Amino acid sequence: MSEASPDPGDLEIVLGLLTSIERDSAVTQRKLAGDLGIALGLANAYLRRCVRKGLVKVSQVPLNRYAYYLTPQGFAEKSRLTAEYLAYSFDFFRRARHDCSEVLRECAAREWRRVVLYGAGELAEIAALSVGDSGVEIVCVVDAGAAGRRCAGLVVVADLAAARRHAAPDAIEGVVLTDTRGPQASFEQLRALLAQDGCEPESVVAPRLLGISTAPSVAAEPAAAT
Repeated sequence: MSEASPDPGDLEIVLGLLTSIERDSAVTQRKLAGDLGIALGLANAYLRRCVRKGLVKVSQVPLNRYAYYLTPQGFAEKSRLTAEYLAYSFDFFRRARHDCSEVLRECAAREWRRVVLYGAGELAEIAALSVGDSGVEIVCVVDAGAAGRRCAGLVVVADLAAARRHAAPDAIEGVVLTDTRGPQASFEQLRALLAQDGCEPESVVAPRLLGISTAPSVAAEPAAAT
């Protein structure tokens, strides 16, 4: 693992790890992994890195267990990472709120009145907050991994077919991409699905911060006539 300044995801994991250890020195690596939402092996790797950097001290306790303690350097690093994470979170929220408001205005300009969000998570929540007086209604959120739950008070369904059933008898006029895990792949998949259904691929729009490329994929050249 690189010793460079952590990216936002890395920063969140290290901060979460230090916070968990500060809260409970007897926390197990399995519990750490569960709290952080990462694999056990990855939690072990982050923990070893924190020990190597002098942020965490390890002591063996009875029953072959280990206790973890923050060093003075660890406390200082936790404070620094907290400030950095808050600054990043505020900057992300501000940019996402602006971009979501912009894309919803685009929906209104296209005279879309009912749209769905594709991808549950923080960006979808910000998009729901950004509706304001745009005149656009967000019908539901599409996310196979979170189907049956709620996101920003909206029902989460598994796919576009389920979204259409949920919206019936009214039609869905557009899709706003809010997937931050694999946005480009989701964008291309959505366009392909809509094309199969006889809908315009341009029915998918995305906030600028996702960095989506709208250039069409290069199609295979037709076979030469025989």
